[in-house]
Amino acid sequence: MRRNSIIGLLEGGDRRSIGCAERVAERVRGNPRLFPQLIACLWYTDPVVRMRAADAAEKVTRENSELLLTHKKELLGLLAEERQQEVRWHLAVMVPRLALNATERQSAVASLQSYLLDRSSIVRTFALQGLADLARSDAGIRAGVIELLRETTRKGTPAMKARSRKLLAAMEKESARREKFNVETQRTRRFAEKTAEKPKTPHVR
Repeated sequence: MRRNSIIGLLEGGDRRSIGCAERVAERVRGNPRLFPQLIACLWYTDPVVRMRAADAAEKVTRENSELLLTHKKELLGLLAEERQQEVRWHLAVMVPRLALNATERQSAVASLQSYLLDRSSIVRTFALQGLADLARSDAGIRAGVIELLRETTRKGTPAMKARSRKLLAAMEKESARREKFNVETQRTRRFAEKTAEKPKTPHVR
């Protein structure tokens, strides 16, 4: 029955085709208990299986990123060590979906920054996406990522330029929204403090 197993469905052909990756993704969406089997395929010996497993896992976790949680340590390690480009570009967008602490986020950022030196334009493009996703919840790297995206709109490949423009527009819009919210919050706080400071008029009988 191997032919109908997760590995069996991912095997065959070469890296020019995703094969039955979409079928595997649909199966795992319907039965999330199969997700550990799918993730395990990222370490399989056959690069075709690894590529298709990464494709299927990325698709499944777009709507259900919680499935990644129990595999966080292994995925962070794989992000740092993986050399196969098709696996790299899927990891670049999957790992930022995890809830990361400061140390884990720093590790992910370092890995994604190293991906910017990859020979594959697709890997570099998805590394930009991953960094932008991390920056949305990390003010400490946000300014640096925005500057990186601005630079890439001038110097990157066509795909990187297009993705950078899209990400930059979204991040600048979010920054403007966040700044407006902060200004309104401060204004409300000052008004409340000023109101609280007003002396009460004594009640005259």
